[in-house]
Amino acid sequence: MKTATLPSLRVEPELREAAESVLAEGESLSGFIEASVREGIERRRVRAEFIARGLAARDEARTSGDYVDADQVLDKLQRKLDAARALKASGK
Repeated sequence: MKTATLPSLRVEPELREAAESVLAEGESLSGFIEASVREGIERRRVRAEFIARGLAARDEARTSGDYVDADQVLDKLQRKLDAARALKASGK
């Protein structure tokens, strides 16, 4: 497979020094940058998929009418939290 290059990037000397200061033993700056780009791409993909699932769920709930009001969910979570705190405070 033929490789390609990413555009060169001009940065402040302090940013380069900061990047070099966190390199693992035997890791190159190029390797660090490549890993960072890959992680950024994956993070953005995961975020986009999460948003798409949320929007689809919202649309399905609107269509079906099967949803729970946010205040009800928050109230239930608060009751669970209060119960857990009470249990912890009682030493059980």
